[in-house]
Amino acid sequence: MEINRRGPAGAPAIVLLHGIGSRWQVFEPILDRLAGAHDVVAVDLPGFGLSPAEPGLDLTVDGYATRVAQLITELGLERPHVVGNSMGGGIALELGRRGVAGQVTAFSPVGFWTPLERRWAQGVITAMRAISTVARPLVDLASRTRVGRIALFSLFFGKPWLIEPEDALLAVDGLIRATAFPQARAGFNAYDLRAAPRPADGLARIPVTIAWGSRDAILPARRQSAAARKLLPGARHVPLPGCGHLPFSDNPALCASTVLG
Repeated sequence: MEINRRGPAGAPAIVLLHGIGSRWQVFEPILDRLAGAHDVVAVDLPGFGLSPAEPGLDLTVDGYATRVAQLITELGLERPHVVGNSMGGGIALELGRRGVAGQVTAFSPVGFWTPLERRWAQGVITAMRAISTVARPLVDLASRTRVGRIALFSLFFGKPWLIEPEDALLAVDGLIRATAFPQARAGFNAYDLRAAPRPADGLARIPVTIAWGSRDAILPARRQSAAARKLLPGARHVPLPGCGHLPFSDNPALCASTVLG
């Protein structure tokens, strides 16, 4: 798997896991803030970013958790702090439940949805991928303007006008080129923490933070955060005012302090 690693060697480790259709660069706004005193490993999951698909890999939250656990072992990390966003948040929670992670921070994690909310999330990201693929030249052109970024990315970012044009283009490219996207999206169908609240056992023994952006339009905070609070009452639940589903560029300082706090 492709990784970006920075920070002092031997420092406490933080592993960063992106969501479906994304890549490690989604964490770029907070990387240097985390790397000041931590060994930070940002991962491109197989089939996303620069990590090629791996034949035979189970492209579900559970399958990715198993693969990331192997990576953690390969890197010699001992129960690191695992931070995830969206699908990556679900993977982080699963690694905490299994005892692989010593601490978990999940931003807008999947799994606390109802079937209808899951289908909405799947539909929105699928539509964005289809539009970006079919109308790539127009999407690229729009991504270079403030108005265009607001029109294109308001469902994903709370403050899409803050995204640099180059980062917007990178995000679109990552979504289009994600070879594991269809299988990972289908894997969401069997991942429902409300129906099977399996995190409660192992996660009660480690520090867990669940953070949700108030402008999250993919997994809306009001209902999703309430479900997370009910299933994980012992976790630290942090609101992110003005932030979207991908909150890191919306408020880098707040997101970094949520991890480090």
